[in-house]
Amino acid sequence: MKAIVTVIGKDTVGIIAAVCALLAQRQVNILDISQTVMQDYLTMIMLVDLSACPIPPAQLSKDLEEAGKERGLSIRMQREDIFNAMHRI
Repeated sequence: MKAIVTVIGKDTVGIIAAVCALLAQRQVNILDISQTVMQDYLTMIMLVDLSACPIPPAQLSKDLEEAGKERGLSIRMQREDIFNAMHRI
């Protein structure tokens, strides 16, 4: 299963490394990544593959949200099909 991970918040050193490390610890493969900094705010979108992840997607989503709260970020994960349906015209 593929999912979309979004990260939004005040830019600080180590955000990308921390999110990528959390995903790697859970065997999540990053397929594509786009990030930009607008003034002092980071926005990042990742397409990830959850097929080797040993925990349920709902738990991974909670883990990402918790990691985001610790850093003052909003980190959300949605299944790719749901994300696409929500953004289809």
